[in-house]
Amino acid sequence: MDLVRIEPGLYFWAIAVFLTLFTLLRKFAWKPLLNALEERQEGIRKSLDDAETAKRELAEVQEKAEALIGQARIEADSILTEARADGRRLREETRQQARTEAQSIVGNARRQIQLERDRAVAQIREEAVDLSLAIASKLIRRNLTKADNESLIDDALKQVESRRVQ
Repeated sequence: MDLVRIEPGLYFWAIAVFLTLFTLLRKFAWKPLLNALEERQEGIRKSLDDAETAKRELAEVQEKAEALIGQARIEADSILTEARADGRRLREETRQQARTEAQSIVGNARRQIQLERDRAVAQIREEAVDLSLAIASKLIRRNLTKADNESLIDDALKQVESRRVQ
């Protein structure tokens, strides 16, 4: 039973070694460990605060981005509406210009036709006068019979037709 017996000398040395070891551990092990834990805890706290700040800043940036996107969509819609209106206006102006040009071309064509018709009428009159003069001069030169008269008329008609063909 030597194991259960209490010896005061051993008891004293065990307590002295324990207190010495406790003091040494407290001074050299516990303080650095506690300091390291406090520094780590402070680092974690700072990281959490930084993360919270970053989260708030991100939310603000997202709100600004959404506002900018909304404004950009409004501006894009405005630009599209304006472009469509400009396109319609340009189409209408082009149509109106085409109508004006067509009317001008038709008016010019009508004037040209009128001029050509007037020239043709004047030319026909000249030819009729020339033919009448030719017939009259031939009639005056000859003493005509009925057969001669018919022959002259046929000749005059043939000359008119030959001039028309040319």
